[in-house]
Amino acid sequence: MAVLERSELQASSLADLHAIADQLGLDGFRRLRKADLIDAILGDAGPKAQDAGDATETFPEDSDAPEPDRPEGGRGKRRARRSSASRSRRPAASAKDQNGAETDAPVKDEQAEAKGASDRGGHIAAGVVELLGNGSAFLRVAPPEPSDDDVYISAAQVRRCELVSGDRVTGPVRTPRRSERYPSLVRIDTINGASAETVSDGARYEDLPVDYPNERLALGSQDPTLEAIEWLTPLGRGSRAVIVGAAHAGKTEILRRLADVFGGRDDLELTVVLSGVRPEEIAQWREGPVAPVAALSFAASADAQGQAVERAVETAKRVAARGGHALVLIDTLDGLQPQAARRALAAARNLHDGGSLTIIATASSPLGGETAVIALDVALTSTGRQPILDLLNSGTLRPELLVGEDGARAIVQARAAAMEAAAG
Repeated sequence: MAVLERSELQASSLADLHAIADQLGLDGFRRLRKADLIDAILGDAGPKAQDAGDATETFPEDSDAPEPDRPEGGRGKRRARRSSASRSRRPAASAKDQNGAETDAPVKDEQAEAKGASDRGGHIAAGVVELLGNGSAFLRVAPPEPSDDDVYISAAQVRRCELVSGDRVTGPVRTPRRSERYPSLVRIDTINGASAETVSDGARYEDLPVDYPNERLALGSQDPTLEAIEWLTPLGRGSRAVIVGAAHAGKTEILRRLADVFGGRDDLELTVVLSGVRPEEIAQWREGPVAPVAALSFAASADAQGQAVERAVETAKRVAARGGHALVLIDTLDGLQPQAARRALAAARNLHDGGSLTIIATASSPLGGETAVIALDVALTSTGRQPILDLLNSGTLRPELLVGEDGARAIVQARAAAMEAAAG
């Protein structure tokens, strides 16, 4: 019999909790705060759910909160049993209303929905996936332009089938419920022509074999600092790189120049995430050639910043697992919880005989585990001298894999010369 764990419920969105409460037949659950709702679902609140009808205050859904993967094991002591009619149900993210906000209408069991759609003469939709910032997606039936016939895909389905923008999928559709503007995808039958079960049953990204970066990412820029980075701290597909330096050393500016270089490449799926930056920097990024998928100022909480970065990295991991090459630029890791920052950086890897995920992020100092560190010299930046690369504190692991043995020896010689100059 299916059981629930408190930690799982706490990690769920309010929409999912409403779906579970509806399945359990709890009265007045929409008026409960999230903590009280969890208690009611677990059976700890006693008559609270029944008495909720006396309450007058309602609370908005946390529709933008991501839904992290839920653990398979580690069940806690407090568990609640679902009725046999709801054992197979898996609540998914809710649909969008006229204003684009998520509604609290629960998505029922997918198989039952599919049968119901068939009985009502529902149709099979086909189109191209476009991911949204909150983890859900739309199936664009006439890509790339939006259409009133587009179909909403829940965040749970996106996660379960590891969808990425550009995937072509098919599946049965149900008509919109009250307050829903768009029809919803009941289930996903095919992904890029293959069975959805076949695609989703592949090996986990974290379990795939990896190699050190061995294919250099050519920058081809005339910028002195980017030229120095390209040959003295080379980057490759799957690099785990951090641009470090003191305040005002130019970390954000260098990251923006890298975005300009990579933005026009067809062989890279480029994503920019701003977390904990200045509002003025957000405006500058949005005016540039590569718009950020998420942009949070330093006023945002560490959790909110971590969630924005995690969503972007998860999408990029799916691209790499499918054999594509993804690049995520993050400015900055400083505002994230230390573990969240390390987890984001650790996702970068060069998959053996597969795709790659490259992450280049800014930070005050190295986190550990990088394959490349690009250190900037604030003294050079403040005096306008170029390049601003601090070669002695920069470096790339196994550079010979990227620039060859001769190139690796040239890096050693350049570092020795820089050390002599510093000593003199």
